[in-house]
Amino acid sequence: MGKIPCPLPFQSKQKSINSDQFHPIYSDLSSSSSLSLSRSSSSLYSQPSLPSVPSLTPLSTHSELLSNTFCASTFTGLSSSVFCLSLAGKHLYTGTSNGEILLRNKDPLNQEKNHSIVVAQKQSKSSVKSIVIFGDKLFTAHQDHKIRVWKIDNHDDDIEASNQNYYRCIATLPTLNDRCMRLFSAKNYVEVRRHKKCTWVHHVDTVSALAISSDNSLLYSASWDRTFKIWRISDFKCLESVWNAHDDAINAIALSKNGYVYTGSADMKIKIWKKEQGEKSIHTLIATLEKHKSSVNALALSTDDSVLYSGACDRSIIVWEKDSGGDKMVVSGALRGHTKAILCLCVVDDLVVSGSADKTVRIWKKGIGKSYSCLAVLEGHNGPVKCLTASLDNSNSNSNSNSNSNDFGCGNSYVVYSGSLDCDIKVWKIWVP
Repeated sequence: MGKIPCPLPFQSKQKSINSDQFHPIYSDLSSSSSLSLSRSSSSLYSQPSLPSVPSLTPLSTHSELLSNTFCASTFTGLSSSVFCLSLAGKHLYTGTSNGEILLRNKDPLNQEKNHSIVVAQKQSKSSVKSIVIFGDKLFTAHQDHKIRVWKIDNHDDDIEASNQNYYRCIATLPTLNDRCMRLFSAKNYVEVRRHKKCTWVHHVDTVSALAISSDNSLLYSASWDRTFKIWRISDFKCLESVWNAHDDAINAIALSKNGYVYTGSADMKIKIWKKEQGEKSIHTLIATLEKHKSSVNALALSTDDSVLYSGACDRSIIVWEKDSGGDKMVVSGALRGHTKAILCLCVVDDLVVSGSADKTVRIWKKGIGKSYSCLAVLEGHNGPVKCLTASLDNSNSNSNSNSNSNDFGCGNSYVVYSGSLDCDIKVWKIWVP
């Protein structure tokens, strides 16, 4: 197995911010509770691996596949840890621990268009835990228990033209109208702790993850308050709250195209939910997946939704596949190699990308039968890898990977972005035959 070091020098996070590289879209200040901080750091602790789950990775791997894998760039200059990444068109959005949202061109090799960054209004400085984009709206989840909606007035693909973009915070969920509508009826109140109640539309702890339904009509939010909620995107109304969905904080949520909702929690469980058809039209529990022995931190679905990948503090990525009947998820095995907690996962085509508290990124590919190969171990971060996103590399110019890949025959080129607690974002070029 080959290890790919990053050839670019690191910039200490103590150095001054390069204003040509990053500018905050917004920032504000709110203190974090000790409970939220302890939960955030708990996912970095590594637990024993899972001896009862068979390994899907053989002892030997094909190091020749790594010939054209390299670190293309390192985005430095951030003043705080990178908590989330999201791609939209030609743009890469970044959420940080001090509440900044940053925007830049996702192509690290296009230096002419990579220097201009959009600056927008300032709001709260609560950590940004998740970012999703739909059309001209940007949704952000925060540690202050809120979801913010941003209107992009001019979402141009050209990063230079994006200087004229204006990001307006048009809503904070739950909206004022939603809150007022629930105030006067006792049935709208739930007990959040002893002697304290609030309306069910509120999250009462960190909003940890967001996801948009396949028909782009609903926004799902998961929280450390053990609930997940469903919001209508057209008017931001909270339609449903699944209360006490887990016994502990929910860290991850994933949606399938056929309406299944997967939630992963610090209670070591993954739960599968499905919306009932009929008058109630509420989400009910379909199944509970229990194999992890520690907090589940990340979930990802294969492109056809037939395989679920779950990463946890037990250092293993469990592969769940649909049984022959197609109705039930069963354990296929585990992907092993990381030496500390799995913190993030993403899927692009038939590749699985994992980030860990061991400061590395691993690229996995399914082989014959149920076996998987670890194609690369990407090293270079100085802190735990907290978030990932990836896409096909469609650039046909100014790309060393595309020009060099011709020497190896047919294959696909990918770009992987990794964000770390070391305050850096690294861009990796991956070529897979």
